[in-house]
Amino acid sequence: PQTRTPTGARTGVPADAHAQQGAHLTTAQGARLRDTDHSLKAGPRGPVLLQDHHLREKITHFDHERIPERVVHARGAGAHGVFTGYGTAEAVTRAGFLRKGHETEVFVRFSTVLGSRGSADSVRDTRGFATKFYTDEGTFDLVGNNMPVFFIQDAIKFPDIIHAAKPHPDREIPQAQSAHDTFWDFVSLHTEAQHHTMWNMSDRGIPRSYRTMEGFGVHTFRLVNAAGETALAKFHWKPKLGVHSLTWEEAQLLGGIDPDFHRRDLYDAIEAGAYPEWELGFQVFPDTPEETFAGIDLLDPTKLVPEELAPVQAVGRLVLTRTPTNFFAETEQVAFHPGHLPPGIDVTNDPLLQGRLFSYVDTQLTRLGGPNFAQIPVNRPHAAVNDMLRDGFHQHAVHAGVAPYRPNSLDGGNPFPAGDDEHAFVDVPVTVAQAPKVRANPASFDDHFSQARLFWQSMSPVEREHIVRAYTFELGKCYHQAIRERQLRCLAAIDPVLCAEVATGLGLPVPEPTGPLPEVTPSPALSQVGREWPADGRMVGIVVDPDGDLDDVDRVRRSLLAAGLVPLLVAPHGGTVGDLPVQRTFATGRSVEFDALLLAGAPAPAPDAIGARDAKAGTAGAVAVDPRVLLLVEECWRHAKAIGAWGAGVDVLRQAGVADTPGVVTATAAADVVDTVGGLLARHRVWERFPARIA
Repeated sequence: PQTRTPTGARTGVPADAHAQQGAHLTTAQGARLRDTDHSLKAGPRGPVLLQDHHLREKITHFDHERIPERVVHARGAGAHGVFTGYGTAEAVTRAGFLRKGHETEVFVRFSTVLGSRGSADSVRDTRGFATKFYTDEGTFDLVGNNMPVFFIQDAIKFPDIIHAAKPHPDREIPQAQSAHDTFWDFVSLHTEAQHHTMWNMSDRGIPRSYRTMEGFGVHTFRLVNAAGETALAKFHWKPKLGVHSLTWEEAQLLGGIDPDFHRRDLYDAIEAGAYPEWELGFQVFPDTPEETFAGIDLLDPTKLVPEELAPVQAVGRLVLTRTPTNFFAETEQVAFHPGHLPPGIDVTNDPLLQGRLFSYVDTQLTRLGGPNFAQIPVNRPHAAVNDMLRDGFHQHAVHAGVAPYRPNSLDGGNPFPAGDDEHAFVDVPVTVAQAPKVRANPASFDDHFSQARLFWQSMSPVEREHIVRAYTFELGKCYHQAIRERQLRCLAAIDPVLCAEVATGLGLPVPEPTGPLPEVTPSPALSQVGREWPADGRMVGIVVDPDGDLDDVDRVRRSLLAAGLVPLLVAPHGGTVGDLPVQRTFATGRSVEFDALLLAGAPAPAPDAIGARDAKAGTAGAVAVDPRVLLLVEECWRHAKAIGAWGAGVDVLRQAGVADTPGVVTATAAADVVDTVGGLLARHRVWERFPARIA
């Protein structure tokens, strides 16, 4: 993190001033040590002495190295970056970080919701997308998700949905999954969860990468401009590379092959210079007393506004450029809060947002050991701090003066309140309607199915197939028949085709809808399929035969690098083939690492292609090509990835039985294959390889 004092001032010291200093081992107080391998004893064989202060300091600190993990979003990865404003938001907000060309440092943390810190990245789950803007008007935390809606409408139910989704309390299983009875028991009874559940069962629940993931502020916020005029807005992060997902089989394979897949992908991309990039956009709505737009209640966090009705207007650009120096100090200790707002952005009466305003501070007090968590380096504001808050655990600031209260005369009246012309925060003076105190929702919150139907109707046929499979798998993991039947009744209220297909997979009768299905207009913006996106930073595996044309391979490798792609050479052994570095071997490589596969040869079985050493080799027998190469091809083909081959590589396609199928490219010249495969990568997958049964 940038070197700032606890009260926000630049220290002027280099960034590594936070790191350990000096070449010698010391105690925490800086005393140099001769030895840290032996306790102080009463003779070589005697008991350890209580006076060994170094032993006690070392062991005590080790005993307390772990802090409580987050209740939700425990599994995360973070990175530093820069946000640049476009100057296009001045008409609706006075927030200074959005002014044209203004750069603001940021820290972003991506996460899964349900799993523990040790769970896998590739599970089916909602992802957190939390951004800390270190603005010169105070810190702004945009604490969002990769889905624009949430399971519940009121924060008082948050413990219920999380308790239902977490592992069962008796067995502490399943980990990082919603495919179990308590989750489906809750969402089938609490039908306001059906819309978010539909998103979770779609491909959005298993992103290809954090770099190819949308982000949403979920809630509606109130904006105020320099003239004091207000508007309502929803926040969107649009990835430069488009929105793409894993296939379900890839997600399962990655859980064992590389449970850190998303974290590794993020850090490798940044360190390779393929910087992840998003545009921040606003959907802006008139600030009317009803707080609705096109009949949609803007305070209901289970509802979205289709982009066709309210286009997303780009207001700035985020680029992640630097990985953390220390995961614990930064990613684990970063503390977000939706109430950290700059002048020009305010909250609304969304009942889920209102509860979050309390919950986040309360959580940090426990996790980070007291009220001074804002003084941890990654949390320190980049604006001057004069808050009159004193003492408490871990107070790092050394406050001057004798009067930490207002009003005072002893410190000359300092600190002084700020006016509008001094960039003071604006609590928008919204009129609160006269009403009785009640525990109730407005009637507009009662519609639980129309937007779930809107999402289903907006999906392409292949995406619908994936949703059917997800529901069938998840409900098939439930033990209680009543839960499956109740959820099928919920699906009947969404779409009869969806319900019938899932019921068939479960072997259950198809229930009839209990009322007429709502009329909806599909939103093409909700689909991930049908557009083309930059292929920057995509991973391309190149299968190499050491006896083949290595000069040709080198030319392909260089052309991929020049195009912004990341080539990985896959060979029978590590080290080098010729002068080319090998990144993966047939034993260590797997199809899930690659977005596309190129075959530059037909390598014979390597010496380690025996089942006793590598189960992927099976019983190689007398096959002409290493069976692990055939497995790579078969998996990439099953996962609808582009595959290219030239020369002897074409024979591999024939042996695998995938030649002359959609998205499988062959040519005499390697350059022609690479160009065509690059074009296919822009669409992410070759879905036409597998025609959908659902229209």
